[in-house]
Amino acid sequence: MDIVIIGNSAAAVGCIEGIRQSDKESSITVISKEPYPTYSRPLISYLLYGKTTEQGMLYRPESFYRDNHVTFMAGKTVKAIHKDEKNVLLEDGSLIKYDKLLIATGSTPFIPPIQGLDTVPYQSTFLSLDDAKFIQAAVTPETRVLIMGAGLIGLKCAEGIQRLVKSITVVDLADRILPSILDEQGSDLVKAHIEEHGITFILSDSVTRFEENRAYLSSGRAVDFDLLVIAVGVRPNVELAKDIGIHVGRGIQVDADGRTSQPDIYAAGDCTESFDITSGERRVLALLPAAYMQGESAGIHMVGGEKPYDKAIPMNAIGFFGLHMITAGSYDGESYIESGTGTYKRLVTKDGLLKGYILIGDVARAGIYTAMIRNQVPLDTVDFDLLREKPQLMAFSRKDREEMLGREPK
Repeated sequence: MDIVIIGNSAAAVGCIEGIRQSDKESSITVISKEPYPTYSRPLISYLLYGKTTEQGMLYRPESFYRDNHVTFMAGKTVKAIHKDEKNVLLEDGSLIKYDKLLIATGSTPFIPPIQGLDTVPYQSTFLSLDDAKFIQAAVTPETRVLIMGAGLIGLKCAEGIQRLVKSITVVDLADRILPSILDEQGSDLVKAHIEEHGITFILSDSVTRFEENRAYLSSGRAVDFDLLVIAVGVRPNVELAKDIGIHVGRGIQVDADGRTSQPDIYAAGDCTESFDITSGERRVLALLPAAYMQGESAGIHMVGGEKPYDKAIPMNAIGFFGLHMITAGSYDGESYIESGTGTYKRLVTKDGLLKGYILIGDVARAGIYTAMIRNQVPLDTVDFDLLREKPQLMAFSRKDREEMLGREPK
């Protein structure tokens, strides 16, 4: 077979490795809009911070394509998919034929339509290696930075450049930071920690217009800056799929094997919707591990195997200035909360199952909670009182412990 993959991030890598688990012969072509080998996008803030290098950001060794007999077409953009002819058209006019196709086009930063944005001389988003390189070249010790967005992307940018600039102001319409993953108490804890490192927050406010290096807010305040970073969210890249009639909601709709509504066309990663088992809803889960697993599932299915991606949950493991946190699942249900100096724990249960959690500060053994959510472990089969206080395998039956450790029960 001729297998073509549009995109070159975690979902593409998962697909390649899924295919090569059993099929060493089919040709694989990866078409990448970016000119770089596959890299880990979450590490772009660490590149700015000085914790890694471009080489250290590689998601797989540079020999990955050669080792897996992959044709890597770097710096090429797909203009259209011809589903009847089974080929893809590149912007340079080239046609690449396929028998099976994976759409792994990721997402694009959302740019809000704000008056005067085009007058801002130095502005950037923060989603790619090129974004990080632009910011790295633009900042000096006298640079005043304005970041629009107090979500994961905006705050990781703030952490990455904090030592390099004079000041950082973060503006967000929400009333708290990280509103998509933290509740009010958790958000307050993380915000206070970040503020200790000189970051200024302006919340429940938004930019209404720009005049070059000045932002005017809805509250009447004005903020002067030298560099603007736009981090107000992303949009799945679904246009190629939508143009050929593939079912699209907020993201490309796929089944547990990664199949779209068109024959022989699969999709995986940030451009797709997954079924979140904790909420019972289809959602875009823009998470690197999820993208890999979804891509692997699609690759295995393309060549006749079976490994459905059917236990998707939202999950984030992240840290800011040494304060670590892990969140997972949904927060609709009854809550058990513990808090201390620099620590916060919230466990959410519903219908006899653990549905979600927030851990800040002490994140040890969070994997046990994650496994309980993903495997939908009934709470009446474990010692949940023990698990709430201190997650440990002894709270499970011997049979469950053996299975969680990957051993055959005796």
